[in-house]
Amino acid sequence: MLQPRTWLRQPSRSCQCILSSISVRAYAAAASSAIARNPIQPVVEDHGVAKSGPKPQGAFALRSYKPRTPGLRHLRRPINDHLWKGRPVMKLTFPKKGQGKGGRNNSGRVTVRHRGGGHKRRIRMVDFMRAKPGKQTVQRIEYDPNRSGHIALIKSDVDGELSYILAAEGMRAGDSVESYRSGIPQALLDSMGGTVDPGMLAAKTATRGNCLPLKLVPIGTLVYNVGSAKDRGGVFCRSAGTYATVIAKDDSKGGARHVTVRLQSGEVRKVSKDACATIGVASNSHWQHRQLGKAGRSRWLGIRPTVRGVAMNAADHPHGGGRGKSKGNVHPVSPWGMPAKSGYKTRKVRNPNKWVVVARTRNQGKRRRGRN
Repeated sequence: MLQPRTWLRQPSRSCQCILSSISVRAYAAAASSAIARNPIQPVVEDHGVAKSGPKPQGAFALRSYKPRTPGLRHLRRPINDHLWKGRPVMKLTFPKKGQGKGGRNNSGRVTVRHRGGGHKRRIRMVDFMRAKPGKQTVQRIEYDPNRSGHIALIKSDVDGELSYILAAEGMRAGDSVESYRSGIPQALLDSMGGTVDPGMLAAKTATRGNCLPLKLVPIGTLVYNVGSAKDRGGVFCRSAGTYATVIAKDDSKGGARHVTVRLQSGEVRKVSKDACATIGVASNSHWQHRQLGKAGRSRWLGIRPTVRGVAMNAADHPHGGGRGKSKGNVHPVSPWGMPAKSGYKTRKVRNPNKWVVVARTRNQGKRRRGRN
């Protein structure tokens, strides 16, 4: 049984005095634009620091374990004590079976390497559309083995229907969420005096977990699960800790047709004004700082080993052969000769992507300016 260090030892009185002087920041605080400006540094829980105790401003805690085995020595996990400990709603799941688990296509050929094995899973049917209107109550936050972020089980206050949605950072059981994709409810319109007041509308609708068409989202808001078209679910910013920023709206003749958003990769693109977007940041934002601790835990996740090309023979990889660690003075490529840095540029210069305003930076394997 895994025994966290936080449960084995308690801080001494001298440590408690020091910790009491440090400002407290709630783990589930709502994300803001300061995430992009101030990088968050991980702090490993050690020497018995309490799970919910104070921690430095701009930091978070990772749970470590007493190294009773070599695999526990380097294990680091984000603290997610709020997750549901039981099984999912079985009617909203189906088993993941077949050759798709091994990175193969419908003809049985391997299209994605280093996939296979892993623990048995069930696919959660997540509602990316959020088309159903009315208030819904969050029942619990659950772990999803098929994605890096967490999911929330919500129950409609109208008919009691259950569904899964992508959870926002800071969302907890008991919160109320609502979708406004079908329009502004009449009760909300009457509360504003029969006319749409942009400021009052944003205050009442642009809250964490609510799904809105992008035309109703205020400029500068952080959103996730962003769609690209009117009758489509979210396709951007669905992984743990990801978000997009609404930066502009097209006010051309005939009304705004597009909304411009900036993705975390630096790409600026236009999406439909009626596309969906959920207010907030995708949950489990500290997922990137985890440490698996041992190779077996990676195999449980369905990830097979990766072998370096320079360690192979010349018949097995373009980088193989020779003496020492040398790839023969060639540019890094895949086993089939495809450039490993951004691949080939196949889009014609005279046929750009009309939805991309500013393309993301592609350094083609070279160092970016400003880096040492």
